[in-house]
Amino acid sequence: MTQNAPTFDELFASCRDSAVHLEMRDVYDIDGEIEGFEKWRRSGHRDDWDDRDSWWLPFHQSVADATARGVLVRRARIVSMPVTEYIRYEHAGTPGNILAGEHVRWLPRRRATDLALPGNDFWLFDGRVTHVNHFTGDGRWLEEEITEDPELAELCSSAFEAVWERAVPHEEFAL
Repeated sequence: MTQNAPTFDELFASCRDSAVHLEMRDVYDIDGEIEGFEKWRRSGHRDDWDDRDSWWLPFHQSVADATARGVLVRRARIVSMPVTEYIRYEHAGTPGNILAGEHVRWLPRRRATDLALPGNDFWLFDGRVTHVNHFTGDGRWLEEEITEDPELAELCSSAFEAVWERAVPHEEFAL
């Protein structure tokens, strides 16, 4: 990350029009997320969406704040089929994203074969600031890269829109 680059939270807080996120991995271990996954897996724990205090996170608040400002927040996930157990866990937790104000769609990887996609997951803020996430092979977050490179922003924007157009809304996506 470039010195003096804004943090992810600052990017989200300053976003005015759109925030899009493309996820392309079948497993993640971000900030100990694997612990939550293991709990879900062992106990069958499912969030009670009516008890917001039990699942609401600072990220959900950032999304809610952005959408209250009129920002359109969208997330698309490209997943292998049949899905991994980790993707089942993500799918089970997605109602929290939706309740916070995100729009979420899923695209089976087989339907993405002819799409030109960047090599890494990313967020694109207001169509101009790209926040790239780099992961290790086993899904651990390695580092971020924040850039205002217009060519990268255009690549990410067109890739996201191509995925979004083909993807299935969360409510309709069958695992």
